[in-house]
Amino acid sequence: MAEAGTGFLEQLKSCIVWSWTYLWTVWFFIVLFLVYILRVPLKINDNLSTVSMFLNTLTPKFYVALTGTSSLISGLILIFEWWYFRKYGTSFIEQVSVSHLRPLLGGVDNNSSNNSNSSNGDSDSNRQSVSECKVWRNPLNLFRGAEYNRYTWVTGREPLTYYDMNLSAQDHQTFFTCDSDHLRPADAIMQKAWRERNPQARISAAHEALEINEIRSRVEVPLIASSTIWEIKLLPKCATAYILLAEEEATTIAEAEKLFKQALKAGDGCYRRSQQLQHHGSQYEAQHRRDTNVLVYIKRRLAMCARRLGRTREAVKMMRDLMKEFPLLSMFNIHENLLEALLELQAYADVQAVLAKYDDISLPKSATICYTAALLKARAVSDKFSPEAASRRGLSTAEMNAVEAIHRAVEFNPHVPKYLLEMKSLILPPEHILKRGDSEAIAYAFFHLAHWKRVEGALNLLHCTWEGTFRMIPYPLEKGHLFYPYPICTETADRELLPSFHEVSVYPKKELPFFILFTAGLCSFTAMLALLTHQFPELMGVFAKAMTDIFCSAERRAWNCPSIFPCVEDGLGIPPAPQSQHSPN
Repeated sequence: MAEAGTGFLEQLKSCIVWSWTYLWTVWFFIVLFLVYILRVPLKINDNLSTVSMFLNTLTPKFYVALTGTSSLISGLILIFEWWYFRKYGTSFIEQVSVSHLRPLLGGVDNNSSNNSNSSNGDSDSNRQSVSECKVWRNPLNLFRGAEYNRYTWVTGREPLTYYDMNLSAQDHQTFFTCDSDHLRPADAIMQKAWRERNPQARISAAHEALEINEIRSRVEVPLIASSTIWEIKLLPKCATAYILLAEEEATTIAEAEKLFKQALKAGDGCYRRSQQLQHHGSQYEAQHRRDTNVLVYIKRRLAMCARRLGRTREAVKMMRDLMKEFPLLSMFNIHENLLEALLELQAYADVQAVLAKYDDISLPKSATICYTAALLKARAVSDKFSPEAASRRGLSTAEMNAVEAIHRAVEFNPHVPKYLLEMKSLILPPEHILKRGDSEAIAYAFFHLAHWKRVEGALNLLHCTWEGTFRMIPYPLEKGHLFYPYPICTETADRELLPSFHEVSVYPKKELPFFILFTAGLCSFTAMLALLTHQFPELMGVFAKAMTDIFCSAERRAWNCPSIFPCVEDGLGIPPAPQSQHSPN
């Protein structure tokens, strides 16, 4: 019985909500009709008469006080709305109406079911990631000495911010150091070198670490009973010192590649030794983890050097071998380097195979994944796509798939299309990026713009369809369509990552909400009325009474009521004196 009663109440509530949602005009006219029918019992005519007489007896001081109070209240509302908007990015009144009033009025989120059943949406879209503004290492970052510093020499501008370089220093300390570095003098020097802010101090420390390892150690090996032979053995080179020199001292990619090859010899030897001792204790395990990170980093940068020098096939092979040898090290995102190299070779079948492996619900998305998938689908139809023909005959299945892929990519990162369409100038990508932010868009477009230009009609299709994404997401700050809601903290992080001479792209733009504009207009209007009433009280009193009389006469005509004042022909609106009912003799 209880369940039946609850079900009946739910049905009744849903019927009421449905009727209020779709039949509000009928409700409005029904209310007006009831008021008209009950006008006599409710004494509406008498109440209107009383209100009119009361308003006609008001003095100018009342209007001064009224307009002043209204101006003060609207000003306070405006100040509060502006403060709330600057702090939270939305209007307080709008937030309350969306969150509390819309459900009461029957507003239903039609996309809620679509979000939960979306085939290629994130399965964990209901939870807001704590690290939604987490900064990631840019997998396509440039070389400081050979590329970033050369840009500074030519333009005089610093392409990297202090915040970005500080994050890189933290990464180097995490990947290239361990607790046992104090046991080896060269590693102890490099542990301090990664913390240095001055580039020249870091380079000097790296040279010092290499010089220490030039000292030879003697190992006594008895070969004959009556004599001994001294075997001269060199200590292992410091791989991290070569890494630092290749990154910051080398002025060309060729020089950086030579230094990385020397780092590979030293790093491979350290890795093999630590691999044999990794199970002998936590200290050796930490050393092996550090040596693994160093080796993977060196091989990845060598592959990037080969890609920069035009040896793309060699770079692809090195990346594939690295991913097979260390399949669990996904923190370097080597697959994004592989995708870019395969696109350069126009090996689109191999690109699709990589996407099939990494474009998965359980894996974090990136602009490279989403926009590469959109490029492959656009490639199938872009050469024959025409907006005029599509508007006449409609979109085919392949064109619809391409458009949906573009919408998916734009929803993930809406900043990329302006760079691909060259509506906004590119800069050198930072060493760290923010997922779904302007920094990620720059890093993607810097390397992939040429691949989009190579596919005939791809940029045209993107130009015709990318803005349609925003019509699919009615309120981007509150909800998403295929991904979790767009984080509002990206602007702050991007301003820290990108140089000051770059204009940071912001989405969604923090346009002033309607209620702030409305309260600003209301405040200005009431303030003007208060000023006029204070300066010209008599004139404003006459104006207010005239407006009241016009309103009351319009109400009387609407209700077909007899006039309360038979004549208001004189300027002051004073009715004539009543005539005597008895005629004079």
